[in-house]
Amino acid sequence: MATVLCTGVDRGLVETRRLILEQAGHTVVIAADQAGVINACKQRAIDVAVISQTVPPGSKKIISSLIRQHSSSAKILELHQAHQAKALEDADSWLEVPAGVPQDLADRVTELAAQKRSQT
Repeated sequence: MATVLCTGVDRGLVETRRLILEQAGHTVVIAADQAGVINACKQRAIDVAVISQTVPPGSKKIISSLIRQHSSSAKILELHQAHQAKALEDADSWLEVPAGVPQDLADRVTELAAQKRSQT
């Protein structure tokens, strides 16, 4: 499966996502800040990066830029709430949260990881 970087400021949400993704067979790395994102990208190959809806739009752009800089082949999945605009025009995919079912997150990550593999 995929190595997934989960970012976010709400520890409870990030932990829930970690459990959902690990149950689907993915390896999950958590980063709570910019330094954590850089460190995670330098330590391992990231297949998919999930940027939480709780991250402010400006910070989402910085995190996305850091991921593109330090793990250029990673696919970026931006999570956003229904009443919020998407902050990342260059994300590879978006998912409105809360998703209809928790499995939607795992399915989207699996799809993005498969796209990455087919491009290499």
